Amino acid sequence: MSLSGKLLLGAAQTMGSAGTFHAVNPATGETLEPSFGLATHDDVERACQLAAGAFDTYRETEPEVRAQFLETIATQIEALGDVLIERAMAETGLPRARLEGERGRTCNQLRLFATVVRAGDATGARIDPALPERKPLPRADLRMRRIAVGPVVVFGASNFPLAFSVAGGDTASALAAGCPVVVKAHSAHPGTSELVGLAIQRAVAQCALPEGVFSLLFARKNVASALVAHPHIQAVGFTGSRAGGLALRRIALERPQPIPFYGELSAVNPVFLLPHALEARGAALGPAFVASLTLGAGQFCTNPGLLFAIDSPGLNAFVDAAVAALQTASAQTMLTPGIQEAYEQGVAQLAKEHNVHCLARGQTASQHTAQAGFFATDAGSFIAQPNLHEEVFGATALLVRCKDAAELRALAETLEGQLTATLHLDSADTALAGTLLPVLERKAGRILANGWPTGVEVCHAMVHGGPWPATTDARSTSVGTAAIERFLRPVCYQDLPPALLPAAVQDSNPLKLRRLIDGQWH
Repeated sequence: MSLSGKLLLGAAQTMGSAGTFHAVNPATGETLEPSFGLATHDDVERACQLAAGAFDTYRETEPEVRAQFLETIATQIEALGDVLIERAMAETGLPRARLEGERGRTCNQLRLFATVVRAGDATGARIDPALPERKPLPRADLRMRRIAVGPVVVFGASNFPLAFSVAGGDTASALAAGCPVVVKAHSAHPGTSELVGLAIQRAVAQCALPEGVFSLLFARKNVASALVAHPHIQAVGFTGSRAGGLALRRIALERPQPIPFYGELSAVNPVFLLPHALEARGAALGPAFVASLTLGAGQFCTNPGLLFAIDSPGLNAFVDAAVAALQTASAQTMLTPGIQEAYEQGVAQLAKEHNVHCLARGQTASQHTAQAGFFATDAGSFIAQPNLHEEVFGATALLVRCKDAAELRALAETLEGQLTATLHLDSADTALAGTLLPVLERKAGRILANGWPTGVEVCHAMVHGGPWPATTDARSTSVGTAAIERFLRPVCYQDLPPALLPAAVQDSNPLKLRRLIDGQWH
């Protein structure tokens, strides 16, 4: 399948006229064909108008229709075969196995949301029948359901070209909720984005849905900002840098009608290595940590970038083992030259901080690869230097040595909001872990025991979110079936005639939903 470099505006394919750009192979520096056309403000207007025109029809599609649409997208993505994988490899430097796994996750996620749509629980239907004889005041007939918020803009992420991009979690959950989606593709993998966009476009046509259900744009920052500001857009999903996310969030909040901005911005994902766990298996934990740190060149939102531990022989054994493993870690290609440059600057700045010592570096980097890093400091220095709390996006971590349990708890209190927090513990560490747990519940969206945070299962119970600045709304998740809740809002119907009631709250329950009726589930 050949690429055209065109925008997808509903059912149309149009070459953007605001300039062109090319993808670059980060492993070689090679420019990849074709050129991709950048969207104008008129293209933004067209995409948003199409989405608004599709909204009322799409949001009221029967659950089975919407579920089949999500499944059709998955089937169309799979039908792309090696063409998709090979283009993604060329644009990201990621290995085949990683991308094949990510494609599987993307398609499984779409199919999981199809089951959510069919089940109907996200509708949240509730009925409180009229009580005309109630004293001292009668009760009106009250019925509630949740409806889609409106057209959604999704910004593709650089580090997951499939699972957090054009057909990723934000798009899947918004489409499942009944929201048309306009995707701003990431400039690092435009060919991958076009291929997946075409798969969605074909699914829209195959399922006979309004064309405005989906559009795909390539755009510079000013045009991307116009998407967030457009009055037809009612929510935004974003995964990326803190600076970029904050700029877009400001636009979303300063509109005449502010809208929710669901942004994932940054996290260092602290790991607490508790004393008895270190005493029992410190030497084994070292290589396991390095494997998690260097996975995918450290370009995961959940990369373990910060470790806390009390000084002990077990900690020394951990450090020795981690250093030995890191020194043999191969330099890896990062997603883009810009990301690699930012990583190198971040590592250099970390090394300059007061009382920060380099424990080990990975194997020497070539022009297009990055070297892993492992640094250490003490608790007092960490508390005194806010720069040490910031994420270095890539395979570098900082170990903070503590004197005792009190200092360990004090360090936990200094943390910003995180996507994850990890406890490595044995049964004898339970009491100490119990004092940390309330703090970590306030600080993180997911708390792990005796594991590593890289690897996010797509399932009903998963939370991929957390307090600021991990995400801009700690009440939400971008992974797992609860992600659909971001793009729904409640509507109550009081004393509406039966002929006007939506199917979800009709007495006959034609959608066969589980509903809360007068306080009882039926």
